[in-house]
Amino acid sequence: MKILARQLTLDLYNCDTSRLDKVDEIKNTLNHVVGNEPRLSSDFIDEGHYSIIGAFSEGHIALHVYKELRYVSADIFTCTESEEPEELSKVIKQFFRPDKIKSTFLKRGDFGLEREVKPKIKVRVAPLRRVKNVGAKVVKKLVRRDKE
Repeated sequence: MKILARQLTLDLYNCDTSRLDKVDEIKNTLNHVVGNEPRLSSDFIDEGHYSIIGAFSEGHIALHVYKELRYVSADIFTCTESEEPEELSKVIKQFFRPDKIKSTFLKRGDFGLEREVKPKIKVRVAPLRRVKNVGAKVVKKLVRRDKE
């Protein structure tokens, strides 16, 4: 079934704090993948939140960066079947270095069966984050045992 577009949304949690303030570097990194066609514009919404948005002939990209929360939300929309939003998502993931990623993939303009409308959702947790979480749980259980 032919589709009109693809949309990939990303939620990046616990991003590298040293990368969250570098607006111009983020824009340059995105331009390496999508080219200079989209004029990426940035807008500071408040002290801890800014957005970077760019529209181009085959789609758009929108990033919202929340510095205090160490959270980035990304929306990658491509209008052609040949374009793959995953390539751009890899660059975004490599730049921000999150501990946890939630991605949702949508086929836009898919005129197939209604039951096929559900989006595909993936959640990935960085291996080091898993080790820290398990270690913290073990320590809590040991402390509880000592108190009893």
